[in-house]
Amino acid sequence: AMARGALARSQADVAVAITGVAGPGKSEKKPAGLVYIAFATRPFDEAVVMQYQFSGERDKVRLQTASKALGMLRKVTAFF
Repeated sequence: AMARGALARSQADVAVAITGVAGPGKSEKKPAGLVYIAFATRPFDEAVVMQYQFSGERDKVRLQTASKALGMLRKVTAFF
């Protein structure tokens, strides 16, 4: 929903949304390192959501998440 909302409110061709628990807090349903990365592209009205479980301290989880999202973004934009 975040990626689709960002795309709808902009003139961009691709939108990325990231959410999750970088840590140090966690719960049984949402362990630290659980991250979701979503992409939405024009002209499609659907978003692709990927789930990841990264390990390490908060900064490491955030770095892994950004790296994965940017790598995926490179692949997505290769089709434009």
